[in-house]
Amino acid sequence: MGDRSGTGSTSGPRGTRRGTGARAPRPPRALAALRERLRDSFWFTPAAGLVGAVVLWLALSELDTRIVMYFQQEGAYEELGDLLTFAADARTIVTTVSSAMMTFIGVVFSISLVAVQMASGQLTPRVVRIFVRSRISKLTLTVFLATFAFSLLVLTSYEGGPEPDPRRVMSAPLLQSLLTLGLVGLSLLLFVAYVSSTLRLMQVGPVLDHITRESLRSLARQPVGTQDEPPPGARTAYVLHREDAGVLRGVAVGRLVRAAHRHGVVLRLVPRIGDFVVPGTPLLAVHGGALPPRSALRRTVTVGVERTVYQDPAFGLRQLSDIALRGLSSSVNDPTTAVQCLDRIVQYLAVAVRLPLAPLHHRDRRGDVRLVQRVPGWTELVDLAFEEIRWCAATSPQVTRRLLAGLDDLLLLASEERREPLLRHRALLVEAVERTVPERAGRAFALRPDRQGIG
Repeated sequence: MGDRSGTGSTSGPRGTRRGTGARAPRPPRALAALRERLRDSFWFTPAAGLVGAVVLWLALSELDTRIVMYFQQEGAYEELGDLLTFAADARTIVTTVSSAMMTFIGVVFSISLVAVQMASGQLTPRVVRIFVRSRISKLTLTVFLATFAFSLLVLTSYEGGPEPDPRRVMSAPLLQSLLTLGLVGLSLLLFVAYVSSTLRLMQVGPVLDHITRESLRSLARQPVGTQDEPPPGARTAYVLHREDAGVLRGVAVGRLVRAAHRHGVVLRLVPRIGDFVVPGTPLLAVHGGALPPRSALRRTVTVGVERTVYQDPAFGLRQLSDIALRGLSSSVNDPTTAVQCLDRIVQYLAVAVRLPLAPLHHRDRRGDVRLVQRVPGWTELVDLAFEEIRWCAATSPQVTRRLLAGLDDLLLLASEERREPLLRHRALLVEAVERTVPERAGRAFALRPDRQGIG
């Protein structure tokens, strides 16, 4: 979505950080929105695989015809007969594959959907997106469908009965049979990998690790912000959202920067990435000039039905908090899962505590600010991470001990100006435990920091 014309907030005209000479983080790449849409869809890769199977069959069918013609022209009927015998023997395998593969696909993915449903019920409904975006899931379905379609097409290439005459046959599926056998072997290998991946989706640890790694990558992609930039000036107009309601998933930084540069204005993104926007509400504020035409701002924002982590690092914390809250609910009562979530939350905040986390000021090539974008600050991230969990954790000593240990670790890493929200949550947690636990010994036990909870 972006290009070289837009850089991070501390970028100068050449895309370097002022005072350091280090290259600033790049804005979102071109076609990133399309890539995210394709990753969130489950149909594109299998459909492309089916098209590829048809194209591959056409190409190999032509090659097989030329191979048969070459042997006939050379008079090598004995060698051609051996090849036709191999193709006839492979016909049994091809027939079996074509008749059994679709049933196999149905059984495998029916079981997988049950596993995903169980995982979403135990953890959070947001875990379904991990399955949908999984490369191994899409690759497995693609190869299975391609094998099925290719084997059906190969059956149409057989001619001459079980023992075709080498002198009269026009074509034989020689390379096609070899590729079918190769696809069967690849399907078996992918089946093993797919089952392993699906089983990991049902385990708490791998799911939390996936969410955390994805969130940290998104946090690393976020450009560096600064509080030192002056305000963009008086607002002159609003750009209203005119499409369907949905979640703001991303912005095309490069296109917005170019549009603002061409019309001599500064644009400010009103909602944050992850906010729900409805038609008629402000999407962009225009500062310092006239409203750019709608054509200049076309396809500059991406709105979808649910959040995605790509430009929304806080969504990872939202998922971790949801899983922890599910574990602390009375219906599940699994505080160990909440402790595992706190492990990952502390890991995330330990990285975020070193980042500026200030509004982003994207610049054009001359170094002029053209797009201002709000991002969650440190206090907002800490509140998102701990507020709801703290409300539910007072009666669980395992969680309170882990929460206190995590807050103490973050206090060691935080600078003086970032200690306030951590100290506030620590004090509120202590008050909640003292108010909830009547026994003095019980309070002392629940308020003893422990990175394992209770071990």
